Amino acid sequence: MQQTLAYYATVFHRSFAAYTSARLQALGLNFGALFLILYIGKHPRCTQAELTSALNLDWGHSQRSITRLEQEGFLRREKAGRAYRLELSLRGQEAFAVSHQVFHDWDAEVLSALSEAEQAQLLALLAKATRKEVDTPCTKPSTAL
Repeated sequence: MQQTLAYYATVFHRSFAAYTSARLQALGLNFGALFLILYIGKHPRCTQAELTSALNLDWGHSQRSITRLEQEGFLRREKAGRAYRLELSLRGQEAFAVSHQVFHDWDAEVLSALSEAEQAQLLALLAKATRKEVDTPCTKPSTAL
């Protein structure tokens, strides 16, 4: 039986989520907070609207997540006009460092069976497939499936 890209994407997602959850749990975070912490860390003083749009989140989920992260001491909200600007606290900056590093650590572990050339080739092919998907108009039928 030939496996599909969707199958491997699911296997990798589950593996990455489990690995990341274990690392973040030590900080008091869950997997769901990973991308919020990363976005705010890379875009200091962003607004909740910017974060919600960039991560394609539901507004209510975004609001609950931001409130929880603020209450747990990972970020600060500062009123700026009609919006709030988001910044990581010291605890949030520590979480950002761990969250950022977890990508590299998981890659090293999962790709360890491949040579450096094979790793580079795999990542290049995935990048190419991603660009094709992004560049393909929604109205054009996809033959990739």
